[in-house]
This record gives sequence, structure tokens and C-alpha cells, in this order.
Amino acid sequence: MSKVLGVGNALVDILTQLENDQLLEILQLPKGSMQLVDESAAQKVVDATSGYQQEKASGGSAANTIHGLATLGIDTGFVGKVGDDDLGAFFRNDMSDHTIMPHITFGSQPTGKANALISPDSERTFATYLGSAVELSSDDLSDEMFKNYKYLHVEGYLVLNQDLIETAFKIAKRNGLITCIDLASFNVVEDNLEFLTKLVNDYVDIVFANEEEAKAYTGTEGRDALDILAENVNIAVLKLGKSGSMIKRGDEVVQVGVIDVKAIDTTGAGDLYAAGFIYGLINGFSLEKCGRIGAILSGHVIEKVGPKMDENTWTQIKSEIAAL
Repeated sequence: MSKVLGVGNALVDILTQLENDQLLEILQLPKGSMQLVDESAAQKVVDATSGYQQEKASGGSAANTIHGLATLGIDTGFVGKVGDDDLGAFFRNDMSDHTIMPHITFGSQPTGKANALISPDSERTFATYLGSAVELSSDDLSDEMFKNYKYLHVEGYLVLNQDLIETAFKIAKRNGLITCIDLASFNVVEDNLEFLTKLVNDYVDIVFANEEEAKAYTGTEGRDALDILAENVNIAVLKLGKSGSMIKRGDEVVQVGVIDVKAIDTTGAGDLYAAGFIYGLINGFSLEKCGRIGAILSGHVIEKVGPKMDENTWTQIKSEIAAL
């Protein structure tokens, strides 16, 4: 069975259910965006949400995808950096508990955290303090670390450290890995478009993007955006929210719907879609079946608060995959 290595920001998600969007306006956080904030600004969010219902989960986009793959039985590893603190221990223990090989090192700052503010319509807005995660550098990567893996999955947020993300892809290609990137929040794509475009064209085999990210990357929408995304990669996946997804490989284009669920929180939906899709590829399934598995995982995760699902939900997911 092919092994998958993830590289990303090692974060702990602090998930807060909002009664309305007024707090987003007060904190000057554009709804649906991912804003990078310093420790002081992150603390302001913590203070402003202290009276709300909250949950905690290990997170970060690539880490969520790796968790999903590991729970489906795929051998995985994760490269990241945390602080030597309680949140760092929480993150590392969560990796080990899910049989993920932790390539985790310690930074000098506190463990990064993503304050995820969940609106009543299930949209989430992130105020993210990267902390030690931002200290992950190309010096932390080696050819030895990538050996024995077949796939590399990287989150687009790492474009904020251009040397790190480019080095990861160079090492992966040098060692024959199939490379995947999940584009980051639309504002991160907009701010790093030139570098990101070159990175994808030069090193990426599989690209995942949602509608807003695809529009920021291509300047267009729908099938036109998919065609542009697919120009220089083997597989392009355009995630369309309630409308499902479109997938293109060469001249083959498929459209996949969603499963019928009640959305509570979209945190992790795209990450778990990628996990299901990559799981399908590893098993040699058709693009349509890969997309349907992605839809199963992303559908069930939005029924919960946060990017993690309980054992009963995973049992149901595995049953649904087996029935495809």
C-alpha cells in the first residue's frame, strides 16, 4: 500500500460557535477568510470568544488530510513544528494515537493555533497564529525523510515560506513521489499568485482548489477555472461546496455530487475531501469513485464541529465506501 507524507503547519484548532457574524465585524475578520495574526491579536480573539461554546482539535490543513488517510488505513507521516508546551504535546499525542509517523520538531515559540470562528450558516473564518509552525524550514527536510513514501501532500498555506515549500517539492520529485497541493485560502492565493503559479507548473501533479481559491488562481470560475487549473498538472480537482466537485485528468472530466447531510461546520471539509480522493487514487479507483469517496468524507465531517470524526462515524464512512 502506498504511503503518504504530509507537510504543513502543525496547529491546534480552537473552534468557536458564533450566534451571528457581528463578532467578525468587531474583530475585522472578513468572513470565510484565513487571516494570519500575531500572538497579541490571537489573544484578542481568544478573549472575545471566551464566553462561547468551544472545542479543541489538532489541525492544520495537511494534518487534517493525513489524519483522514490514516483512519482509512493508509500508512502516513507528517512533518511539522510545535512549541514545547501543552498544545504541542496535545498535537504530538494526537498524531501518535492515530498511527501517524510524526516527523515533529520543537520551535522556540508557542504551538500555533487556529481560532476558527464558525458562523450560523456553517462558514468558518480563521484567525491563525502560526507560532512555532512558521519556524519549520527547508533545513528540517531531508531526502531520508521522504524515502519509502509514494505521495507528498502539502497545504498551500506553506507558500508563505517559499524556500520551505519549494524544497519539499524538489525533494519529493527527486525521490519519485507523486505530489499534491491543496490551495490555501483565497487571500493567500491572491497575495502569492506569481510564486504559486510557478510552483504548481513546475512541481505539482495533483491540485485541489475550492471555488474562491480557483477564482483567485485563474481569474475565472466553473469549468473554465478547472481547465486552467488542469493545464500543467496531471489531475485538477475543483471543489464546489454544495454543488459537489469537478475533476479533470487530460481530456477526462467528471462531475460528482454531494451526500445528503445537515451542515453544522465546514471546518476540514476540503481537507477530508482530499483524503478521500487520494485514498481512491491509491486503490486504483476511477476519478468518479475517488470524487465520491471524497464527497463521503467531506459530507460527514461537516455534520460535526471541527475536523475530526468519532469512531462510529468512521465505521459508517468505511461501510459507505465499501458499498460504492
